[in-house]
Amino acid sequence: MKHSQLVSKILGYIELDSELDHFDNIHETIIKDLNFKGTNLWILAFAIIIASVGLNMNSTAVIIGAMLISPLMGPINGMGYSIATYNFLLFTQALKNFSFAVVASLIASTAYFFVSPISTAHSELLARTSPTIYDVLIALFGGLAGIVAISSKLKGNIIPGVAIATALMPPLCTAGYGLATLQFNYFFGALFLFTINTVFIALSSVIISQILKFPIRTIVEAEQKKKVNRWISFVIILVLIPSIYFGYVLVQQEKFIEKATRFITTVNITEGNYLLKHEIDPKKKTIRLVYGGISLSEVQKNLIREKSAGYSLEDAKIEFQQGFSFDQLTKKNTEVENLTSEINRLMILLKEKDELLEISSRKNIIGKQILDEIKILYPQINSCTYAESEVFSVPDSNPEMVQMIVFKTEGKNLHNAEKNKIENWIKARLKSDKLKIFFE
Repeated sequence: MKHSQLVSKILGYIELDSELDHFDNIHETIIKDLNFKGTNLWILAFAIIIASVGLNMNSTAVIIGAMLISPLMGPINGMGYSIATYNFLLFTQALKNFSFAVVASLIASTAYFFVSPISTAHSELLARTSPTIYDVLIALFGGLAGIVAISSKLKGNIIPGVAIATALMPPLCTAGYGLATLQFNYFFGALFLFTINTVFIALSSVIISQILKFPIRTIVEAEQKKKVNRWISFVIILVLIPSIYFGYVLVQQEKFIEKATRFITTVNITEGNYLLKHEIDPKKKTIRLVYGGISLSEVQKNLIREKSAGYSLEDAKIEFQQGFSFDQLTKKNTEVENLTSEINRLMILLKEKDELLEISSRKNIIGKQILDEIKILYPQINSCTYAESEVFSVPDSNPEMVQMIVFKTEGKNLHNAEKNKIENWIKARLKSDKLKIFFE
């Protein structure tokens, strides 16, 4: 009984029926948002220009503003709703209005970018040219949130958030930029992203409409239903497969950047040369290294290339560029040569010092680690001192490096058998027989 009550309570939190608006109200809301005439048409035109200016000036805030006022979600939800309820007349109307909005948006954005004096492709614009599987997820779950909000009595302010998340307007403007500048890779990439958003927002409307059992307002034969379902599956697969591929490519590029960055940190200084800057191109798998100092020899370049293999960069192309060479400067000025040598010497010394400091810091915590571990078995040990020192003996003049450990106990003293156990454990723990262990 308790289990059934718990299940009922959980279902009460997630069920939508209690907040579901009347089906006639939902139908009227979707019909109202379909049309692109009068107010909606003017809002669409203004939103297109605002988004184009935002992309042109690389302004995120302006782009978000354009997405907030864009009315493009209406016909997309209408297409999904009409498919779910098999209302083919409504679907035709929604598709017609949607196509009109898309064409109008492309014309407006192309015209803007054609006359704009700024033709540089900034980061906000480039971000809309390479869709991936992640854009599919954003569109699907954003669309689910939107149609659930439309179906609810509460409504709320979900739709503006969905418009921002799914980003319908910027891809259309980016496609217009591609047409205006005759860069068709931008045009097709942005148009594909817009198609992904459209298809999966519409799909989310279909899913929720069927889950909430929106009434079918027309007479439909079973064969027509099967045909519609087949077309839905075909379109989803057609859009999903390329986006999965692009998502895989994106992940591989991110991995390449990560490996290349770790590799570059190991070649900052190379025999009298230091790295001035670097460039990583994950698409071409190219790493460009710009060095300053003495000109790199072919042997040094090959050594750097061999080092890249340790970071799984065997397929990467490593290019070298001399930022400036001290070889030429030293012929003109001996003073510069001396200064260069001194700079390189000091940088190498700094690197060695950093390595020594790192080793020393690791040694400093050995005593604490041993104390933390041994106190579990011998709580009377309350202090541990660890040090390394050289032991000199006669007649041998070469010192021997030994590790010394001093334990202090409080209260109950340790027996000889316990001390022997501790010594054997320490030798195994530090993997060394050259130990001096004292108990106080």
